[in-house]
Amino acid sequence: MSTQKTIRQQEGTVEENALRLEPEKAEQIIDALNTDLADAYVLYHQLHKHHWNVEGAEFLELHVFLQEVYEDVEDAADDLAERLQALGGVPHANMTTLAEQATVTPEDEDVYDIRTSLENDLEMMGDIIESTRQHIELADGLGDYATSEMLREQLETIEEHAHHVEHYLEDDSLVVESATQ
Repeated sequence: MSTQKTIRQQEGTVEENALRLEPEKAEQIIDALNTDLADAYVLYHQLHKHHWNVEGAEFLELHVFLQEVYEDVEDAADDLAERLQALGGVPHANMTTLAEQATVTPEDEDVYDIRTSLENDLEMMGDIIESTRQHIELADGLGDYATSEMLREQLETIEEHAHHVEHYLEDDSLVVESATQ
Protein backbone atom coordinates (compact mmCIF):
# COMPACT_ATOMS: atom_id res chain seq x y z
CA MET A 1 0.00 0.00 0.00
CA SER A 2 1.25 3.45 -0.87
CA THR A 3 2.37 5.68 1.98
CA GLN A 4 1.58 8.78 -0.05
CA LYS A 5 -1.58 10.46 1.27
CA THR A 6 -2.79 12.94 -1.31
CA ILE A 7 -6.53 13.48 -1.02
CA ARG A 8 -8.03 14.61 -4.33
CA GLN A 9 -11.51 15.21 -2.93
CA GLN A 10 -12.75 14.90 0.61
CA GLU A 11 -15.75 12.71 1.29
CA GLY A 12 -18.95 14.71 1.74
CA THR A 13 -17.84 17.55 -0.51
CA VAL A 14 -19.33 18.59 -3.83
CA GLU A 15 -17.18 20.03 -6.56
CA GLU A 16 -18.26 21.90 -9.64
CA ASN A 17 -19.07 19.53 -12.42
CA ALA A 18 -18.91 19.46 -16.20
CA LEU A 19 -22.64 18.69 -16.25
CA ARG A 20 -23.34 22.28 -15.18
CA LEU A 21 -25.72 21.38 -12.39
CA GLU A 22 -25.40 23.94 -9.61
CA PRO A 23 -23.55 22.58 -6.54
CA GLU A 24 -26.59 23.15 -4.27
CA LYS A 25 -28.78 21.02 -6.54
CA ALA A 26 -26.05 18.47 -7.16
CA GLU A 27 -25.55 18.03 -3.41
CA GLN A 28 -29.17 16.99 -2.91
CA ILE A 29 -28.99 14.48 -5.74
CA ILE A 30 -25.61 13.16 -4.57
CA ASP A 31 -27.03 12.53 -1.09
CA ALA A 32 -29.97 10.65 -2.60
CA LEU A 33 -27.73 8.60 -4.91
CA ASN A 34 -25.39 7.71 -2.03
CA THR A 35 -28.41 6.41 -0.12
CA ASP A 36 -29.45 4.41 -3.17
CA LEU A 37 -25.89 3.10 -3.46
CA ALA A 38 -25.84 1.97 0.17
CA ASP A 39 -29.25 0.31 -0.18
CA ALA A 40 -28.13 -1.44 -3.36
CA TYR A 41 -25.13 -2.99 -1.64
CA VAL A 42 -27.22 -4.23 1.28
CA LEU A 43 -29.64 -5.85 -1.18
CA TYR A 44 -26.74 -7.20 -3.24
CA HIS A 45 -25.21 -8.98 -0.26
CA GLN A 46 -28.54 -10.39 0.92
CA LEU A 47 -29.34 -11.73 -2.55
CA HIS A 48 -25.86 -13.20 -2.79
CA LYS A 49 -26.38 -14.93 0.57
CA HIS A 50 -29.62 -16.46 -0.68
CA HIS A 51 -27.94 -17.50 -3.93
CA TRP A 52 -25.32 -19.40 -1.90
CA ASN A 53 -27.81 -21.03 0.46
CA VAL A 54 -30.80 -21.96 -1.71
CA GLU A 55 -31.75 -25.64 -1.58
CA GLY A 56 -34.63 -27.81 -2.62
CA ALA A 57 -36.47 -28.87 -5.74
CA GLU A 58 -36.23 -25.42 -7.33
CA PHE A 59 -32.54 -25.04 -6.45
CA LEU A 60 -31.10 -24.53 -9.91
CA GLU A 61 -33.75 -22.13 -11.20
CA LEU A 62 -33.62 -20.00 -8.04
CA HIS A 63 -29.82 -20.15 -7.87
CA VAL A 64 -29.60 -18.78 -11.43
CA PHE A 65 -32.40 -16.25 -10.87
CA LEU A 66 -30.81 -14.84 -7.69
CA GLN A 67 -27.48 -14.49 -9.49
CA GLU A 68 -29.16 -12.55 -12.30
CA VAL A 69 -30.82 -10.24 -9.76
CA TYR A 70 -27.70 -9.54 -7.70
CA GLU A 71 -25.71 -8.90 -10.87
CA ASP A 72 -28.34 -6.36 -11.97
CA VAL A 73 -28.18 -4.73 -8.53
CA GLU A 74 -24.39 -4.57 -8.74
CA ASP A 75 -24.61 -2.95 -12.19
CA ALA A 76 -27.10 -0.42 -10.81
CA ALA A 77 -24.75 0.36 -7.91
CA ASP A 78 -21.93 1.01 -10.36
CA ASP A 79 -24.13 3.36 -12.39
CA LEU A 80 -25.18 5.21 -9.23
CA ALA A 81 -21.57 5.68 -8.10
CA GLU A 82 -20.43 6.88 -11.52
CA ARG A 83 -23.33 9.31 -11.81
CA LEU A 84 -22.82 10.90 -8.40
CA GLN A 85 -19.11 11.23 -9.13
CA ALA A 86 -19.97 12.94 -12.44
CA LEU A 87 -22.17 15.34 -10.46
CA GLY A 88 -19.13 16.32 -8.36
CA GLY A 89 -19.65 14.03 -5.40
CA VAL A 90 -17.80 11.19 -3.72
CA PRO A 91 -19.52 7.79 -3.77
CA HIS A 92 -19.65 5.85 -0.51
CA ALA A 93 -17.18 3.02 -0.88
CA ASN A 94 -16.36 1.34 2.41
CA MET A 95 -18.54 -1.27 4.06
CA THR A 96 -18.96 0.65 7.32
CA THR A 97 -20.22 3.78 5.60
CA LEU A 98 -22.47 1.80 3.28
CA ALA A 99 -24.02 -0.06 6.22
CA GLU A 100 -24.49 3.16 8.20
CA GLN A 101 -26.06 5.06 5.29
CA ALA A 102 -28.41 2.31 4.12
CA THR A 103 -32.10 2.82 4.82
CA VAL A 104 -32.88 -0.89 4.42
CA THR A 105 -32.12 -3.50 7.03
CA PRO A 106 -30.64 -6.84 6.03
CA GLU A 107 -31.73 -10.08 7.61
CA ASP A 108 -29.34 -11.54 10.17
CA GLU A 109 -26.63 -14.11 9.46
CA ASP A 110 -28.86 -17.17 9.95
CA VAL A 111 -29.84 -19.27 6.94
CA TYR A 112 -33.58 -19.40 6.33
CA ASP A 113 -35.82 -21.48 4.13
CA ILE A 114 -36.07 -20.08 0.61
CA ARG A 115 -39.64 -18.83 1.08
CA THR A 116 -38.57 -16.70 4.08
CA SER A 117 -35.48 -15.54 2.20
CA LEU A 118 -37.51 -14.46 -0.82
CA GLU A 119 -40.07 -12.72 1.41
CA ASN A 120 -37.19 -10.76 2.98
CA ASP A 121 -35.84 -9.90 -0.49
CA LEU A 122 -39.27 -8.77 -1.67
CA GLU A 123 -39.68 -6.52 1.37
CA MET A 124 -36.30 -4.89 0.78
CA MET A 125 -37.00 -4.49 -2.94
CA GLY A 126 -40.29 -2.77 -2.07
CA ASP A 127 -38.51 -0.30 0.19
CA ILE A 128 -35.95 0.43 -2.53
CA ILE A 129 -38.71 0.86 -5.14
CA GLU A 130 -40.41 3.48 -2.95
CA SER A 131 -37.14 5.32 -2.34
CA THR A 132 -36.21 5.25 -6.01
CA ARG A 133 -39.55 6.81 -6.95
CA GLN A 134 -38.90 9.64 -4.46
CA HIS A 135 -35.42 10.20 -5.88
CA ILE A 136 -36.78 10.32 -9.44
CA GLU A 137 -39.12 13.11 -8.33
CA LEU A 138 -36.23 14.90 -6.61
CA ALA A 139 -34.00 14.73 -9.69
CA ASP A 140 -36.85 15.87 -11.97
CA GLY A 141 -37.66 18.74 -9.62
CA LEU A 142 -34.04 19.89 -9.66
CA GLY A 143 -33.77 19.67 -13.44
CA ASP A 144 -31.45 16.65 -13.51
CA TYR A 145 -33.30 14.67 -16.15
CA ALA A 146 -30.39 12.36 -16.94
CA THR A 147 -30.28 11.12 -13.34
CA SER A 148 -34.04 10.68 -13.24
CA GLU A 149 -33.89 8.68 -16.49
CA MET A 150 -31.14 6.44 -15.08
CA LEU A 151 -33.23 5.88 -11.94
CA ARG A 152 -36.32 5.12 -14.06
CA GLU A 153 -34.40 2.38 -15.85
CA GLN A 154 -33.23 0.96 -12.52
CA LEU A 155 -36.77 1.18 -11.16
CA GLU A 156 -38.11 -0.80 -14.10
CA THR A 157 -35.51 -3.53 -13.53
CA ILE A 158 -36.09 -3.89 -9.78
CA GLU A 159 -39.87 -3.82 -10.24
CA GLU A 160 -39.55 -6.67 -12.74
CA HIS A 161 -37.42 -8.68 -10.30
CA ALA A 162 -39.86 -7.99 -7.45
CA HIS A 163 -42.71 -9.18 -9.66
CA HIS A 164 -40.82 -12.43 -10.36
CA VAL A 165 -40.11 -12.95 -6.66
CA GLU A 166 -43.82 -12.44 -6.01
CA HIS A 167 -44.55 -15.25 -8.50
CA TYR A 168 -42.06 -17.56 -6.79
CA LEU A 169 -43.91 -16.98 -3.53
CA GLU A 170 -47.31 -18.05 -4.92
CA ASP A 171 -48.80 -21.32 -3.68
CA ASP A 172 -49.02 -23.09 -7.04
CA SER A 173 -46.17 -25.55 -7.47
CA LEU A 174 -45.22 -28.70 -9.35
CA VAL A 175 -43.48 -29.94 -6.22
CA VAL A 176 -45.49 -32.72 -4.62
CA GLU A 177 -46.39 -32.28 -0.97
CA SER A 178 -44.35 -35.31 0.11
CA ALA A 179 -41.20 -33.63 -1.23
CA THR A 180 -41.60 -30.78 1.25
CA GLN A 181 -41.82 -33.03 4.30
